[in-house]
Amino acid sequence: MKRSFLLATTTLTALAAIATGCTATPLGDPDSAPRIDHIHGIAADPRGDDLFVATHNGIFTLSPGGDLSGPIGGHNFDAMGFTVSEDALFASGHPGENTPAELGDPNLGIIRSDDYGNSWSPIALNGTTDFHVLTAGPDGVLYGIASSQVNLLTSDDEGNTWSERAPLGAVDLAATDSGVYAAAEEGLLFSADGGNTFTSVDAAAVLYALEARTDGTLVGAGTDGVLWAENDSGAWQKLESLRGAVQALTAIDDRIILVDERGIIEISTDGTNILAPAL
Repeated sequence: MKRSFLLATTTLTALAAIATGCTATPLGDPDSAPRIDHIHGIAADPRGDDLFVATHNGIFTLSPGGDLSGPIGGHNFDAMGFTVSEDALFASGHPGENTPAELGDPNLGIIRSDDYGNSWSPIALNGTTDFHVLTAGPDGVLYGIASSQVNLLTSDDEGNTWSERAPLGAVDLAATDSGVYAAAEEGLLFSADGGNTFTSVDAAAVLYALEARTDGTLVGAGTDGVLWAENDSGAWQKLESLRGAVQALTAIDDRIILVDERGIIEISTDGTNILAPAL
C-alpha cells in the first residue's frame, strides 16, 4: 500500500493520491545499508515473528528486536503490490536495476516466490500490468487493483489467470471468509459474490487503508486521521489518532502493525510500540 503524507479528504482524487504515491518515511541507518525510503506494504513472515516490509527498493525483513535487513535475495524491484498466501509471496510493481528481464519491464505483472523472497518467478501479465493493491483471501483467492484500469481483478488459481469483476474506485482491499471489502471514495464496500457486485457498509468511516484480522473483523485507517477497528458485532471503535497518513497496514492476531510518520508501529492490547523509528 502506498500513502502520501497529505491530510486525506473524501474525494477520489485524494484517496488515489494516498494509495499510489511513493512517500518517504525513512527507516534504517542513514550512514550504512539498509535504508528504506518508501514503504508500500507490510506482512507477517509465516515462518516466525519477523515482518516482511515491501518497499520501493525491494522486500526487507524486520525482526522483533528491530533489526532491518535486505533486500531479500538482493532483489531491488519496486514492490508496489505485495501479499502473502500460505507460504507463497506474491508481488507486483516495477523492475529494479538488477531485476531479470523475464520478470517483466516496465511492469512486473504478478511474480511469485516460494522461498520467502530469495528467488522470484514470472506468473502472469508480466511486462504489462502494475498492481498497486494485492491481497489474498483465507481461501487463497487473490484480489488486485491495477494502475491501468478500474475493474477489480481476481484469481482463483494462484495468480496464473485473472478475471475482471465490478468497476471499483477503491484504494485498498481486504478479504475474509464472508467476502471481499473495498475502501473507496463513497466509504467501505462489501461483496459476497467474489467482487461482481458491492454494497455499502454504512456503519464504517471512510477508510483508505484496510486489513482483515484472522477472525474476519476489520481494521482501517480513516480519512479523519483515526485508526478504526471493528468488533464481533460489526460496530466500529476508535483506537487512536494517527500521525500523518498510513502507508501500510496489517493485522496479526490481536496486533495491528502500521507505517506512518513515526515509522513502523505496533498497536496491541499492551499499548503502542515503535518497532522501527523513522529517521
